[in-house]
Amino acid sequence: MPALEALKRTFERVTGFAKPAPQRAVRARKAWTSWFKDDGVIPNNPDLPFIHYLGAVRLDDASDPAAVFETLFEQNGWSGAWRNGIYDYVHYHPRTHEVLGIARGRARVRFGGRNGKIVRVKAGDVVILPAGTGHQALSATRNLLVVGAYPPSGTYDEFRESPKEHARAERWIPEVELPKNDPVYGVNGPLKRLWRF
Repeated sequence: MPALEALKRTFERVTGFAKPAPQRAVRARKAWTSWFKDDGVIPNNPDLPFIHYLGAVRLDDASDPAAVFETLFEQNGWSGAWRNGIYDYVHYHPRTHEVLGIARGRARVRFGGRNGKIVRVKAGDVVILPAGTGHQALSATRNLLVVGAYPPSGTYDEFRESPKEHARAERWIPEVELPKNDPVYGVNGPLKRLWRF
């Protein structure tokens, strides 16, 4: 599936075919927040909450729902978009924040590490993970398609459950810059208030 999605994405970018207008797909939604504690191997983020927007993006008429998220995130300054699923092992990113848009399917994902919270996500949902937030897919439909992206100031790393990595991550997480915009709602979105910037 990743190869087919990459080919589709390249075709759309080169030709402009079916280029989405994501601002028409965005719906105002409440931001559901959760805080996760450091469990000794997954640091999570001591200062910023995890955010879940349920059904924030309408995808009913989209010929390529992943392109809607890619364009939306890019317009709001979140780049480096990829299409795939969510790994089935616990991991986190200590030097960047991450946004995940669910383009197709459903999944049960545990956020916050092994002692975290299981969240059901479905097409149209968006989650924003502050640097250090553990995540792992526990189950997913076969057609799950996720678009991920990052703010420009971060550096991508992937850490797992390791005390050695945890020690480095604790130093790096507080240094990660806050993004300029909410990846869904832009400059005036709830992220500014929730992450206090």
